[in-house]
Amino acid sequence: MGYPAQRKRGNCTVNVFISKYALTRGIYEEKGAISKIDEFRFYAKDSFHDGFSKDEWHKTRGEAVARAEEMRKKKLASLHKQISKLEALKFD
Repeated sequence: MGYPAQRKRGNCTVNVFISKYALTRGIYEEKGAISKIDEFRFYAKDSFHDGFSKDEWHKTRGEAVARAEEMRKKKLASLHKQISKLEALKFD
C-alpha cells in the first residue's frame, strides 16, 4: 500500500518552483509529483511529508516570482501596520 502521500502522488515526475519559503529561503526548484487526486497539491520526490498547496508551488519561475512579490508586499504592509501601532504607543 505505502504511505498515504505515496498513494496520492502521480506517476510523472515534474520540476516545479516552490515559493512557500520565498521570504526566508528564497524560491527553489524541486522534483516531485502533482497529486493524482486534485492537481492542487505537489509532493517532493525525496520526502513522504513535503507537500505543497497550490499557492506554494508553480510550474514556471515567473509564476513563483509573481507570488513571492505578492507575499513581500503583504509582509511589508503588515510590518508598516505594526510600526504605526508601536509609534502610537504612549507610556505615561
